[in-house]
Amino acid sequence: MADNELTVTLSRASDVAFARRAALQAMTSIGASQIKKTKFVTAVSEIARNAVVYGNGGVISFEIVGNGARRSVVAECTDRGPGIADVNQALKDGFSTGKSLGLGLSGARRLVDRFKITSSSDTGTTVILECASR
Repeated sequence: MADNELTVTLSRASDVAFARRAALQAMTSIGASQIKKTKFVTAVSEIARNAVVYGNGGVISFEIVGNGARRSVVAECTDRGPGIADVNQALKDGFSTGKSLGLGLSGARRLVDRFKITSSSDTGTTVILECASR
C-alpha cells in the first residue's frame, strides 16, 4: 500500500473482490497472523457487499495506523444509501431487510477489534473497522 492508504470505489459486485484484496494486502503489510487476516478480510467483504447491495455503492478506504508492534489497519466504508432505520436492530443476529441470514453486520462486528457504525437517511451509512496485527 502506497503511503499507508488506499481507497476502493464500490459500485458493483466485482468491486467487493478488490476491497477484499486491499484488506489482505494491508493486513499482510503489518505482519498480521493468518487468522487476523482472514477475520478482517471477511468483515470487509460483508461491509463492502452491503454498501453495493443496500447502499447504492460507495467507497472503502484502508489506512495503516500505529507503529512498531502496535500497528493496525482501519477500514472506513461509506455508502450513499438510504441509511439504516434502526442500527441497534440491524446489529442483532438474524435481522435482515433482504433475503439473507442477517449475520453480516453482527458477524463483521465480532470479527474485528473495533467496530463503529453511523447511519442517517441524509448521509447514508459509514462503518469503521479496525484490526490489529495480533
